[in-house]
Amino acid sequence: MNTVRKSLRAAATAAAVTGALGVAGIGYASIIERNWFRLRRYEIPLLPPGTPRLRVLHLSDAHLTPGRRMLLDWIRGLDAYEPDLVVNTGDSLAHERAVEPFIHALGPLLDRPGVFVYGSNDLFSPQFKNPARYLWRSSREDYNKRKTPDLPWRELGAAMTASGWLDLNNRAERLKAGGLDVAAAGVHDSHIGLDRYDRIAGPTDPDADLRLGVMHSPEPANLDRFTADGYRLLLAGHTHGGQLCLPYYGTLVTNCGIDRRRAWGLSRYGASWLHVSGGLGTSPYAPVRFCCRPEASLLDLVAAAER
Repeated sequence: MNTVRKSLRAAATAAAVTGALGVAGIGYASIIERNWFRLRRYEIPLLPPGTPRLRVLHLSDAHLTPGRRMLLDWIRGLDAYEPDLVVNTGDSLAHERAVEPFIHALGPLLDRPGVFVYGSNDLFSPQFKNPARYLWRSSREDYNKRKTPDLPWRELGAAMTASGWLDLNNRAERLKAGGLDVAAAGVHDSHIGLDRYDRIAGPTDPDADLRLGVMHSPEPANLDRFTADGYRLLLAGHTHGGQLCLPYYGTLVTNCGIDRRRAWGLSRYGASWLHVSGGLGTSPYAPVRFCCRPEASLLDLVAAAER
């Protein structure tokens, strides 16, 4: 009888400890890590020999809802790093009243050269669903059932273009940044089938100081075409770096066609450099991050060594 009682007490203790650890983990992921923003910094030897340094700030996936004061203040403080060019790879919104606070957070960054594309969540508001479902199915299936956007994506784009930022959704543009000539092109979000690479297809100008390809979701089909057309810096978001990662394993899923090891950070993609941002936010229905802190990135582009 004593043995049975001891076994029951041990089982109860184990259950209590497991429950406490689970609650602590959720609390850490939803309160601490979700608001533990970081700025990643990279130096990329990309520019023509003799070209001065160009500093690019890459923002993505804010998924903003009103009231996220810590996130808004952190974004606004990024102007202190004095980027020469700001690139926003989409999913800025998660609420119909998020445009004004997001534009306010960008603040002085809007006075700098900038470009942007949209993500699916700039058009379609998040919906409640099993937050673990993305582990075995893509969210693309959910968006395929929704036809009419319900978020103010036009107002978002109008506010950024009014400040001089360039809309790269299925467009190619030319701009000056840090005194350098930038040939930039982008596509709308492939995750919801709005990318139209054929509209920008063709070799980019090899004489541009920087040849930049911009997209929300880093789908290999578009990455391959950007690289083949001569774009040598490719920027994307969408993956959230996995959002839920495991120690010593990393990203569980990417929610797109890119492989896990490219879910965030800098890597080579053929002749190009690819940077995928882990992003700044989460869906309001899955407000957690684990082993995957929210981030923006500062890319210092420097002259490549002469061959």
